[in-house]
Amino acid sequence: VRTVKPELVFEIGFEGINKSSRHKSGIALRFPRILRWRHDKKKEEADTLENLKLLLDPSNLSPDK
Repeated sequence: VRTVKPELVFEIGFEGINKSSRHKSGIALRFPRILRWRHDKKKEEADTLENLKLLLDPSNLSPDK
């Protein structure tokens, strides 16, 4: 388990998002990649885990499906 201090903002691209019981966040990104370092954004402007969870497809609501 890795925890980082929220200081830098990166734009992340991914192919899909699923609910996961294996990860502390409760989600797993499919093929995640860093698109760019957002020097123009402050950490307070970064999106939240709660907003990311809203992207979950209702058909993927069971863990590790």
